[in-house]
Amino acid sequence: MRFWDSSAITPLLVVEADSSCREEQLLGDSDMVVWFGTLVEVESSLARRKRSGELSGDLELRARRHFDELAAHWTEVTPTNEVRARAVRLLRVHQLRAADAFQLAAALIFCREQPQHLPFLTADQRLRDAASLEGFPVE
Repeated sequence: MRFWDSSAITPLLVVEADSSCREEQLLGDSDMVVWFGTLVEVESSLARRKRSGELSGDLELRARRHFDELAAHWTEVTPTNEVRARAVRLLRVHQLRAADAFQLAAALIFCREQPQHLPFLTADQRLRDAASLEGFPVE
């Protein structure tokens, strides 16, 4: 089981430099844990690529089908007061954006503050640094 930030999910849907690495990680362990807002963050990425012309109609359809398949099977951390409080703490001690603080807070709540056993996948360097400092093995 791994916690997947939206930046680690997007390469599963569209071709990026780390797509093959992310596909291998998914094949090695298909138990995905994500934050409640991940669906919106990935949708934002796909919509932005479609508007810019980077994603053709056929590729968009394929990406959305795969995304729907992933979402149907992942475990989602829902928004709670506990997640929000943890996100606020994380913003005070790490250089994070609000959405990234929610991602990291959700992972901490999911693992009951025992991050050493839950690999954290992200392509975002600031989030990677913060997750590592919080004790997650970062991939």
